[in-house]
Amino acid sequence: MAEEKPDSAVRLLSCALHRIRTTPPRIIASPATQPRRAAVAIIIRVVPPPNTVPVPVDTPLPTLDQFFELDWVKDPLACPEFLLLRRDGAGPSDAVPGRASAFQNFTGDGTSRGSGKAGAHVAFPGGRTEEGDEGGLYTAMRQTWEEIGLDLAERDFVCIGQLDDREITTSLGKRLLMILSPFVFLQLTPNPLPTDPTEGTNIHWVPLETLASAVLPGHLGAKMNAKSRWSSVTVDAASRLTPRRAAILKILVRVLIGSMQFPAILLDLPESDEISGSSTGSLAALTNSGLYPALTQDKLEKGFTTTKPVLGKDRNKPRHQLKLWGLSLGMTLDLMATMIPPTSLPSSTGPNEQPISQDLQNASLPSLHLPFHPIGGEGMRIDAVAPSLACVFPRFSYPDVNFWIWVFGKRYREVVRGWEASVRDGGSNVRRVNWSGTALNTFYAAVRKALLVVLVLRAIGVLVGLVFAGWWVFA
Repeated sequence: MAEEKPDSAVRLLSCALHRIRTTPPRIIASPATQPRRAAVAIIIRVVPPPNTVPVPVDTPLPTLDQFFELDWVKDPLACPEFLLLRRDGAGPSDAVPGRASAFQNFTGDGTSRGSGKAGAHVAFPGGRTEEGDEGGLYTAMRQTWEEIGLDLAERDFVCIGQLDDREITTSLGKRLLMILSPFVFLQLTPNPLPTDPTEGTNIHWVPLETLASAVLPGHLGAKMNAKSRWSSVTVDAASRLTPRRAAILKILVRVLIGSMQFPAILLDLPESDEISGSSTGSLAALTNSGLYPALTQDKLEKGFTTTKPVLGKDRNKPRHQLKLWGLSLGMTLDLMATMIPPTSLPSSTGPNEQPISQDLQNASLPSLHLPFHPIGGEGMRIDAVAPSLACVFPRFSYPDVNFWIWVFGKRYREVVRGWEASVRDGGSNVRRVNWSGTALNTFYAAVRKALLVVLVLRAIGVLVGLVFAGWWVFA
């Protein structure tokens, strides 16, 4: 049996899951004024190579360490994947209380208004905590079962742990809506499991390599076979800042403020290969084993760019593009960040000596490779301390709006620098202080001030223009 490569996707996944299991998440307590909570399930599996011998159903389940030592997992052809959902016709404006669509397509500030040119969305299964749920983990498992018919309580799955809680707020962060808890699950068996998605819900198993190539540092991402592309989502600012039925006000705000752009990862998928309901497709032309037909088909035929060309009829299949953005992209980036090995301090001190402040200042923080920075974030390492925040802060289409956000963003920059210093020091403040919530609040406070200034300046400009035009006409 061939050994896996040191920087293979399976090895990076092993590093991530072990770090998630051993690192306690940051838990945000719900305030008395807003007790709502929600949870999602990040479901991961490893697709065995086509020639894998089927594993008997009664085989004892491995531990996490034993799982990554299995031959079919260590095989160079094994492909880690994670599950995403696409809901037909369920954009952010179609949020249904209690379902995942009620928050999954939010861009990070929690609003459920229209998404402009966002296109089709993908998200993780999950939803709001209901009365009777025993906790966030139970909510994630229950919502996954109700939405796609996958029972995470079965012996095939194990809950690895939880990522940090995150706050979901209304437009521009003025009011807290709920606290979201992401839970990570791993399938321990190679056998395909049936699913039964609700009507209009399509399942996509995304190869881990497609995202690793886009976000991991060059020495790791460049070794991935599959590639993905960065894109953006344009959201009409008027849909976030004005009442639903105020048509004239929407037009006015659209002209004065413009639109917002959010980063996204582009997934290019053939329309005819969607997994809807319990259908799994067939891969008889590619393998005679019959094992994992739908899983391997996702990797080879679902439009993810690989080193092999697309042949035959797949070349002419109609395609549509899905965008991973907002909260779903943020949670994905938090997961990918755990795959980066920690770096040691560049210090000449002995093993029993404490590093000096200069060593901590010079220490390089392991971070994802992100082709964007939030407004005012140039020079700061928000990609290292909170990659999920870097993708939910919007940029506006009008440069003067971005300028005023930078002017009023002093407090936001101080928070991020304090967060970075806490990460470098390795102190308890990293988990004790709600850095992400503070960063979000200060950023959106700067956005609110900037928008107010822009609207006032626009109004003054219009009045001056009218006065000058009147003077010119009557003079």
